[in-house]
Amino acid sequence: MIGGPQIILIVVAILLLFGGRKIPELMRGLGGGIKEFKDAVKEDEPKDPSGDDHKDNKS
Repeated sequence: MIGGPQIILIVVAILLLFGGRKIPELMRGLGGGIKEFKDAVKEDEPKDPSGDDHKDNKS
């Protein structure tokens, strides 16, 4: 398992490699990639022919 000291070491290594100014840009790109992935997964989900997306109607 990864503990606190290992996480701190990883963060310091990332700061040294990329610098403080580059990290927000990298995170924006990562967030955009995750959003695109979620959208693609959502498009591939099978649709219910009845138009009801809920499996059970206990409401």
